[in-house]
Amino acid sequence: MSRSAKDFAGQVESTAGGIADDATSQAAGRIRQATSAAQNLYGQAKDAARDASDAAVSYAKDAYENSGDTFRDGSQAIAKKVQESPLSAMLIAGGIGFALALLMSRQPRRMPARTRYYG
Repeated sequence: MSRSAKDFAGQVESTAGGIADDATSQAAGRIRQATSAAQNLYGQAKDAARDASDAAVSYAKDAYENSGDTFRDGSQAIAKKVQESPLSAMLIAGGIGFALALLMSRQPRRMPARTRYYG
């Protein structure tokens, strides 16, 4: 039985119970309506979650497929700049190497000695 059929059956049962003054039929009809509404909401939430996950997978797939092109284009641009001015490229690479060497050879900072111990 589909959700709308269950909802309609619940309405009929609730109405029939109201006409006959049968509280049990009214309650059963309202329960059937509430169950149908809950199933409908669950289905909508499930569909929304599926759509969101499909969109995320599609986005990730597109990003992965395009990342190779972006990396390749960047590599080609760098290679072209190096070919155009090799001396500038060497000076930049040397400067970066020098800065890294300074950072790596620096002594670690020591914590100041504590004058009192609170423990």
